[in-house]
Amino acid sequence: MASKLLEVLHTYQNHTLDSTRWHGYRPRADDIVIATSYKSGTTWMLEIVRRLVFLGRDAPFVDEIWLDARWHPLTEVMQQLEAQTHRRFIKTHLPLDGLPFYAQVKYLVVGRDARDVAMSLWNHYANYTDQFYARINDTPGRVGAQLPSCPQDIHQFWRKWITGGWFAWESEGYPFWSNLRHTQTWWNYRQLENILFVHYHDLLTDLPVEIRRIASFLDIVLPDESLTALMRAVSLDSMRRDAERLYPNLGQLWHGGVQTFYFKGMNGRWKDVFSAEELALYAETAARVLTPECRAWLEQGRLAFAH
Repeated sequence: MASKLLEVLHTYQNHTLDSTRWHGYRPRADDIVIATSYKSGTTWMLEIVRRLVFLGRDAPFVDEIWLDARWHPLTEVMQQLEAQTHRRFIKTHLPLDGLPFYAQVKYLVVGRDARDVAMSLWNHYANYTDQFYARINDTPGRVGAQLPSCPQDIHQFWRKWITGGWFAWESEGYPFWSNLRHTQTWWNYRQLENILFVHYHDLLTDLPVEIRRIASFLDIVLPDESLTALMRAVSLDSMRRDAERLYPNLGQLWHGGVQTFYFKGMNGRWKDVFSAEELALYAETAARVLTPECRAWLEQGRLAFAH
């Protein structure tokens, strides 16, 4: 019997999200939910988990299940999810206060420094095609305003993103949803045994250690020889190469297709872009939204707690 924990406090419905779509979710005892705000390694984590789930077997391509994306017909998504006979892994961009939470489900929360998120999100948003805007804004059932066109200037985007929220209870993340607050809602329950935090920087700098942590959390035995093969398969170069074959329609959604979607995958580019005044806006928002421990982890990953 499903054992639901924690109370859902907010309903998230906008041009992209619809948290009510989770109402029909029926958890299985070994389900995996991968939670990020955005541009923090979601697709990378999905691929790591896919390879772990099918460890020792030919890993079939599995269509992404993003339950809270409102433009996918819900009936079809639920049928696809229920038809899966392998261990299921589901993507969400919802904060924990908008998501049904179950004791028997494993939750992988992936975080990244907000300043790096902004650089990646800017590239992502600035390259939306007209077809993607139409999908987001014109699919029936949208609640609230349309997603506005991306500003032509990254500094204009940054100032609004780091100081304004889409939902009334948010104060950053516009015109999508919160980024900092998203992580904090999960961080508040980090002591629960079925939540594991993984940082994007740690994946970049110490991939074998992070893969072993993830495998252990998911109760998957990972032999050394399997780890070596898995690391090759989930390198960013391999991800880009495979995406050309697996996602041939990305060019309809982003100018530049796969190269835009996967872009640089590096950290620290913000240091050469944002002024001291602009970075002060980040510091003010982070101090208001995050606890000191959560902020330290988002900015440094495991290094924040190494001493």
